[in-house]
Formats: sequence, C-alpha cells, structure tokens
Amino acid sequence: MRSVSTDYYALLQVERTCTSEELKKAYRRRARELHPDANPDDPTAEARFKEVAVAYEVLSDPDKRARYDRYGEDGLGGAMAGDPFGFGGGLGDIFSQIFGGGMGGPSGPTGPPPGADVEVTARIEFVDAVFGAAVPVEVHTAVACTDCEATGAAAGTSASPCPDCGGSGQVRRVRQSLLGQMVTAGICGRCGGWGRIVEHPCPTCNGEGRNVVDKTYTVDVPAGVHSGSTLRLTGLGAVGPRGGAHGDLYVHLAVAPHEVFTRDGDDLLLTLPIGFAQAALGANIEVETLDDVETVRIDKGTQPGTVTRLRGLGVPRLGGRGRGDLLITVTVEVPTDLGDDEAELVRKLAEMRGEELHEQGEGLLSRVRSAFKG
Repeated sequence: MRSVSTDYYALLQVERTCTSEELKKAYRRRARELHPDANPDDPTAEARFKEVAVAYEVLSDPDKRARYDRYGEDGLGGAMAGDPFGFGGGLGDIFSQIFGGGMGGPSGPTGPPPGADVEVTARIEFVDAVFGAAVPVEVHTAVACTDCEATGAAAGTSASPCPDCGGSGQVRRVRQSLLGQMVTAGICGRCGGWGRIVEHPCPTCNGEGRNVVDKTYTVDVPAGVHSGSTLRLTGLGAVGPRGGAHGDLYVHLAVAPHEVFTRDGDDLLLTLPIGFAQAALGANIEVETLDDVETVRIDKGTQPGTVTRLRGLGVPRLGGRGRGDLLITVTVEVPTDLGDDEAELVRKLAEMRGEELHEQGEGLLSRVRSAFKG
C-alpha cells in the first residue's frame, strides 16, 4: 500500500473521482505554487515540483490512471525508473501541453497580428426588435489592400525573411535555472512577429497591407432582442496588417420606442381608452396589435385599470421558445364636451342612482343670486 506522501491524488489535491479538466486545473495551480523560481528559499521545492509533474503525467493518461487506481505505483512497473517525469516525457513537455510552451521550447511562428475588434451602435425600429429583421450597419474599418493583395509589398516586389528571427517571428533565448537549460521565446522586435520584412512598401497602403474604409454590412437581427443587446459577428472586424486575421464586429442595438406599445420583458403592454357607456354596459372593441386586428371583449361593469391578456401576441422569446403575451390595460375616458341633451341624460342617470351632483356655476353664491332675481 502506498503512503500518503506518494498518493498522486493527494499531491495534486484532487478527489479520486475528479475529471480530466479538474485534474488539469489542479496541476496548473500546484505547478505554479511549487515552481522552484517561485520558491527560491525552499530547497525542497524542486523535488516536490517534480513529484507533482509525475503525478499529473500518470493521472492524465486514462490507461496509466486505471493501473495506478488498481495496483498503486506497483502497477506502473519500471516506467518511472531512470526518468523522473515518467514514460519518456519531460518537464518541458508537460509544461508545453499545459501552459502552452511557457517554460519550454518555441511554439512556432507567430505571424502577422490579428486585426482589432470593431464596435458600432445600430438604431432599430421597435417592430424589427420584436420580429427580427435584416438591418444595414455602417462601420469604419480596415480591409485588405487589393493593390498588394494584403502583403504590404509594392507591385513586382515581395517581403523577405526577417534576418533577426530567420522568418519565425520569434527570438529565442536560453537561460540556466535550477532545472537546467530553459528556452524562452518572444516576439521579434524587428518584424513584429510577422517573420518578414517589407523593403519596398505598397504606395496604396504604405506597407500595411490594409486600408481604412467605410463599409456596410447587413446584420440579421434575431426576433426578441431588446435595447442594449449586443450581436457578435465573428470575422467582420478590422483585418490585421499584412494578411493578419480579422477581428470581430460587435453591434450594440438601440431600439426606438413605439408610439402605442411598450415592452416588459417578453410581454407587450397597451393602454386601451374606452367610453363610460362601454365600460358600464360592455362592448366588443377591435384593437390593432403588432400581428393583426383582434376583438377585445369589454365586460359589463369593467373598471379602470382592468387588464386583459391576449396570450401569444407578445415578443418572441430568444431561442424560439414561444412568445410572451399582450397585456391590455383599460382606461375609462370621462367626456369633457357634453352637449345639453347629453348632459341632461347624465343628470337623469345620476338622479336615478341617487348620486348628488355639484355642477359648475351652481354653488351657494349662484343659488343666492337666483333667489334675488326671483
């Protein structure tokens, strides 16, 4: 039975049921904690660092992990002998896999840098946000130079390999550490990582391989977006210099208000004014929605503030999971321009219902004046 000190799971501080991704994260953390460069005053750091590397080398391989789980270190046979990192690997190999070559050998040419991301705000109509639309968007961005075909070199010439990095785009340096020789690589300062030098620049783009222009894209706005939503269009940003990759285009949406409808999440809100008689006696009223004309039933005795829900006539939910509802709030309009006959009818209704009226011009002073006139 193996001791706790050599338990590979304990060394990596993970459970025996951990996933490969959890294992990798744990190794990243432990390797940084125990790296000799991070612990210059700890003479045991290098040994513990190597133990962690061995543990990851075994547990990251499904077959070796299965043998280790069943038989312990004995199940690994002689694979660990002679090579402290196990199975023909090395510390630089492990770090190259996990940290992308940060401790070990070069990772290959870097090439031209990618272009920048571009951001733009597009103002769209309320209905387009509800149902979706193809919207034109104008951007000020960099595009590939057609005269030099994005190489940056004048016609009849071409770029030549950078003499400083030999065309790799990287400059390598070797330094000594507690673990032996370590190779580090950085972007070449002369060519900027491109690996090539343009001696005769293209006059159109001044050797950049790109020009800044105004360009229009047609953006498909999905149904159900709201103001403040951002669409990411991969590869429609600025092109990088001398053939570098495109950045992305981010379109921020600003939705214009509607003259009738407002929005609450996936629901549409509408205020419906009705007359006093319609509220008292009931009515069927045609209402124009964003889809079609719908008939809304007003029940007898409907009060101001009553809400009627028309299901499925709201905003489509992003992802195609149905639609919200249309909520119609009733307001009762009080007439302000009654004619004499209409006013008399209202007086009779008030008298029949026992409602006391105090009409303008019929206050105490008016009644006193009427008495003197009599």
